[in-house]
Amino acid sequence: MASISFDNTEFAFRYLSDAELRRSCRLFRMMSLPMLVQVGTTLIPWAMKVGLPISGLIRKTIFRQFTGGETLEQTAAVAHTLGKFHVDVILDYGAEGGEGSEDEYDHAAAEFLRVIDYAASQPNIPFMSIKITGLARFALLEKLDTLMHSKKGSLIKRYFCALEEITPQEREEWHRVRTRMLRICERAAKQNVGVLVDAEETWIQDPIDALVMLMMDSFNKEKAVIFNTIQHYRHDRLAFLHDCIEAGKERKFIMGAKLVRGAYMEKERKRAEKLRYPSPIQPDKAASDRDFDAGVTLCLNNLDKVSVLIATHNENSNLLAVQQMETMGIAFDHPHVNFSQLYGMSDNITFNLAQLGCNVSKYLPFGPLKSVIPYLMRRAQENTSVKGQTGRELKLILKEIRRRKGA
Repeated sequence: MASISFDNTEFAFRYLSDAELRRSCRLFRMMSLPMLVQVGTTLIPWAMKVGLPISGLIRKTIFRQFTGGETLEQTAAVAHTLGKFHVDVILDYGAEGGEGSEDEYDHAAAEFLRVIDYAASQPNIPFMSIKITGLARFALLEKLDTLMHSKKGSLIKRYFCALEEITPQEREEWHRVRTRMLRICERAAKQNVGVLVDAEETWIQDPIDALVMLMMDSFNKEKAVIFNTIQHYRHDRLAFLHDCIEAGKERKFIMGAKLVRGAYMEKERKRAEKLRYPSPIQPDKAASDRDFDAGVTLCLNNLDKVSVLIATHNENSNLLAVQQMETMGIAFDHPHVNFSQLYGMSDNITFNLAQLGCNVSKYLPFGPLKSVIPYLMRRAQENTSVKGQTGRELKLILKEIRRRKGA
């Protein structure tokens, strides 16, 4: 079996200078204090909104740790550094929210097109990421989702039935959303850049899934261009992944699957409890882990019709995937198998996978500070709430600092 250790800090942090390593250490020390994170994630968005002068502090700390910069030009330097160590980049322009104007959605679509063109010009940016709430009004997605849940039949059948029941004005609005998405997919296919569509809240996800499936049916005939995100902390997603793969076989397109555990667990549980409907979330972490690993196995067993991005910070899941690839005789650099972690986190996984020869990338958000604040707040909360996450990061950083001092 191939030898890989996620404890090898020399590989994990060799792209960071001593000063950068110490800066990361200070930040993770702060994020290890739950009360500080709770207060900060409440006050920072408010302070930004009312115009308090805290932008400089944020840029020097959490923004620098978890994003590539405010512009593509700033992000280019980070991508270049990662490329030296055989790590690719997933570019993510920080447009989300779903409460903007049509002009703002058109602007976001134009930015996505610009990101695609830029990615195509670079040697190590095979993917870019989008959120449909960057292109569409949240309330419209919610209405379509509610209507789809009232229908019977396949995902696509329910989608078309729902479209018949919204107002003519809403149909025109949705046509503009679909047109934006078509332009993005057409450009991505032409430029040979993969588009990863993020998963969002369950109460807007069905129309997103339908739209993405229709785009895959159009653009994934010869290669995987469009990828849907499957959140395995939902108890219905393993079955959904299986159905998507079967649909791809029937319709003769390659299913693009980005596998994650998920990002909205507490929000989902609270909403289900408040509105008194069954929670869509797995009963416990073990169930999420089981379904995630089963999803990886399902994809690896269908690589002729599936291109998979294994996006996880879980060391056991990454190790299991590598072991399965070796057992099944799948090359570590197989074009239909990619791994990914968020920039600023889990470098021990990313750079050790790269050292082994796997296709691995960092998810690299960028954009104006104000637009990426929601993303940054989620990163702070996640590092505090995920059991052992901050402690693990800090332990590895301190280990590398000690190693360098003793070298």
